Amino acid sequence: MFEGSIVAIVTPFEDGKIDERRLSELIEFHISEGTSAILPCGCTGEAATLTHKEQEYMIKLVIDMVNKRVPVIAGTGSNSTEEALALTRSAKDAGADGALLITPYYNKPTPKGQYLHYEKIARAVNIPIILYNVPSRTGISILPKTIAELSKIDNIVGIKEASGSLDQVSAIIDLCDITVLSGDDALTLPMMALGAKGVISVAANIVPKRMAMMVKNFIAGNLEESRKIHFSLFPLFKALFYETNPIPVKTALGMMGRITPELRLPLCEIENENRERLRKVLTDTRVLS
Repeated sequence: MFEGSIVAIVTPFEDGKIDERRLSELIEFHISEGTSAILPCGCTGEAATLTHKEQEYMIKLVIDMVNKRVPVIAGTGSNSTEEALALTRSAKDAGADGALLITPYYNKPTPKGQYLHYEKIARAVNIPIILYNVPSRTGISILPKTIAELSKIDNIVGIKEASGSLDQVSAIIDLCDITVLSGDDALTLPMMALGAKGVISVAANIVPKRMAMMVKNFIAGNLEESRKIHFSLFPLFKALFYETNPIPVKTALGMMGRITPELRLPLCEIENENRERLRKVLTDTRVLS
């Protein structure tokens, strides 16, 4: 159902509030550059520091601004099943095309607890659901066996796989036919070689056309062109994690003049040394002239 280059869009702030003008400009940028779908309120969108009211408002804003031109996948995860359920229900009511739910973090549920968490939400809200496995942030990984069991629920349609393990990707694809999406820009190409259908991307915030073309070329069988784009962007993929995401990508968007690179504590301004390293990569990769 979902494939291509899907942007995990940043949440632009101005004086502590969502900057609706800049958000609208970013959405028009993505649609004109070929982004396949837009995902607000993921990790890159600083969902962890949005209030629930802000999160619901941000999702509704994006849905209204996109106006059905591309799918909108809402980030609605939480370590509380009831909170995730409420956010997912709100996203469906607002008109979202799908929901991305991160593995419950901090409380580190067992595989059975993970299954019951996702099952409860999927059975309560009839919306396509994408699981999100990112153990570097949650402290726990979803086992391929658990993913395969969850894939039997009709509206659990995909997984954003950000474990960094190609073995994990191989096991998931071998066990079930759930749609796998890369959660790591640098691993998108090798994951697609294993059967993934695209990426939920940080880099697409700043190079949407090139990310879209990398994925589209692979799907079309133009492997050499896809590989060429991958290698041209590889230094950027790494630079966007010089510090915790989304610090570098918001800094980059600020350098491009697309947003005010404002972050919410406990995230803070990038270190000067990393700012200059990032600026050099942006120049070398033709993002900045």
